[in-house]
Amino acid sequence: MKSTRLVILLLLILTVAISSCSDDNAPGVTNNNGSGIDTGACAGGPTTVSDIDGNVYNVVSIGNQCWMKENLKTTRYKNGTTIPTGLSDAEWQANTSGAYSVYKDSAQNDSVYGKLYNWYAVADTNGLCPTGWHEPEDWEWNLLVKSIDPNADTNCLNCNQSPTAGGAMKEKGLTHWASPNIGATNKSGFTGLPGGYRLDNGTYSGIGANGFWWAATENSSSSAFNRDLNNSLKVVSKYSNAKPCGFSVRCVRD
Repeated sequence: MKSTRLVILLLLILTVAISSCSDDNAPGVTNNNGSGIDTGACAGGPTTVSDIDGNVYNVVSIGNQCWMKENLKTTRYKNGTTIPTGLSDAEWQANTSGAYSVYKDSAQNDSVYGKLYNWYAVADTNGLCPTGWHEPEDWEWNLLVKSIDPNADTNCLNCNQSPTAGGAMKEKGLTHWASPNIGATNKSGFTGLPGGYRLDNGTYSGIGANGFWWAATENSSSSAFNRDLNNSLKVVSKYSNAKPCGFSVRCVRD
């Protein structure tokens, strides 16, 4: 009888311990260790993905999606076609086909933040993302934000979609983000970095303060959707910007 009571007591303790391990998860966010921080893998694999240039990216499961947790760096489309680069400000502004640049042509920025692609590269039928992955549509960004914040507004435009999801998407600390990096927890594992952007007139701005990522969805003949994170806010914002702008790119698994 005593041994039976002991077994029951141990089972109750174990149940409480298991329950307490899952309490830290962000609502709707699937993480692999139950801590609210990802373990660096997609559900069911893989743990990394490589582009055609051989760059290796860490990945993360968020909700039912699997995302790269680093910005794209490829110089070629997945079919091997080279993506044009080295455009002057005037050439960048006038260009209506796929191209990329590196923030102020700095190898250090390229290594940390990846390339800045215009929208035409994102939409190119040759494919910017590695095989088995694709450029996220606007609805897929909405799904990501909704997975982190179930109350997020997925219908608005030029707005803050969520008052808190941005903080859960930003890399913690001040290694790359400028102070104050408000609300940054990276609880989603997205590890958003402030890679800045290249304006449609060719000038660079925002490194350390802003991260902009393209969606593969047009808003008009001259603009397309994107998402924005900011060092001074814990929101994630949805905007529509001119297609010649240079933004970071993340890929999502097919």
